[in-house]
Amino acid sequence: MTRLFVLIAVIGAAIIGAVQLSAQADTSGWSTYDAAEFTMAQNKGKTIVVDVYADWCPTCRAQAPIMEELRKEKQSADVLFVKVNFDDEKAFLRQHRIPRQSTILVFKGKKETARSIAETNRTRLRSAVLGAI
Repeated sequence: MTRLFVLIAVIGAAIIGAVQLSAQADTSGWSTYDAAEFTMAQNKGKTIVVDVYADWCPTCRAQAPIMEELRKEKQSADVLFVKVNFDDEKAFLRQHRIPRQSTILVFKGKKETARSIAETNRTRLRSAVLGAI
């Protein structure tokens, strides 16, 4: 009986943990890059902000709070924010001629309207992104 109770408690905790992780992922506001979804958004003429990042990149970590701040602003409400993993999405990098991580791109439909590489100055990065939105 005690083992059964412990087993039920462990399973319950695992389910609750999984639900919490899922809820956190849904509220992030960033889309993970998917080629088909990206193309569909471009074909619809959406404004798309792309953050090409790597988990190991210190410049990317410095850019992250600035990009999150931009994502949360009102004028960014109709903008799609997409994270592209530098280590995993080599086809995207080749297609858009991205030589390094910490690159921020802005598209209006299929047209690239801004590119910022390794910028960590809040004012300049905000200006580059907001000026292109």
